[in-house]
Amino acid sequence: MVSRTVKLGGTASDITVAPVAHGLMAMTWVPNPDEEQSFASIKAGIDALPSGTKAFLNSGEFYAIDFGTGNLEMLSRFYAKYPEYADKTFLSVKGGLRNMAPDGSMEYLRASVDNIQRVLGPIKMLDLFEPARIDRKFSHIGLSECNANTLRKAHASKLKSAFGPTRDNQKAVISTAQELKIAVLAYSPLGHGFLTGTIKSPSDLAKSDPRTHFTRFKEENFKANYAIVEGISAIAEKKGITPSQLCIAWVASLGPHMIPLPGSSKASRTLENLQAGDIVLTPEESEAINDIIAANPVVGDRYVGASDEQAHLWG
Repeated sequence: MVSRTVKLGGTASDITVAPVAHGLMAMTWVPNPDEEQSFASIKAGIDALPSGTKAFLNSGEFYAIDFGTGNLEMLSRFYAKYPEYADKTFLSVKGGLRNMAPDGSMEYLRASVDNIQRVLGPIKMLDLFEPARIDRKFSHIGLSECNANTLRKAHASKLKSAFGPTRDNQKAVISTAQELKIAVLAYSPLGHGFLTGTIKSPSDLAKSDPRTHFTRFKEENFKANYAIVEGISAIAEKKGITPSQLCIAWVASLGPHMIPLPGSSKASRTLENLQAGDIVLTPEESEAINDIIAANPVVGDRYVGASDEQAHLWG
């Protein structure tokens, strides 16, 4: 059972969620999704929470290997099978893309919301829509990959951005979010699995794994970046936790409104990630992680040569 909880900010300030969110993209970002395994993973995260605390689930209108609605279709079947879990989750869904490019028109954003809800079905209502551009139709608005100035203008209830030891910690965005009491949903805190220490070389990835296209997983960059994994693994071993838990705890330590968003499709990983929400790092441990990051600049783009503006399409 996880003891710590987090309050969302802005218009969702009355919502209490787990200290670690659950990214669902990886469940359908594979050629042959294991639905029962995914269902067990979602249920395990929800069941580990105290009464009154919601599991923060993150999905996308295009979270499937074909960029279709496969992830939402899976969620629809989950809620149909376990309708009692609908009220125990806070569901955030990213949409508003036309041909994988942002379309912020009112007409298209409405069409995106309607499509998401249609696929989800009648049991679970969409709690938070994440458009690529700001729209005032929704009770809660989230922004993906914005800068500090845009965040201040929007004063949104939740911001989604990538944070982790392989990403600059974006101090301006974090401090602005803290000032405005906005929850930051920090996705990819494990560097798409790179920081778990379970991937020893690019050859450990299946040929069908989308990460084989990421430049950071290319042989020439992998070896250079692995120094970060080794440093983090040493600190984690000394503390008696996993490298994944250390990374999640480090992201959470960046501010009181930081909600790490690791992805997992196995119940054991979901619980391991969730337990990291109760881990507290000492100042010395945080400093040691910061030293590792400073000494080992990440080599390679976040994705396939994508800019930060384009990269959010994957996360």
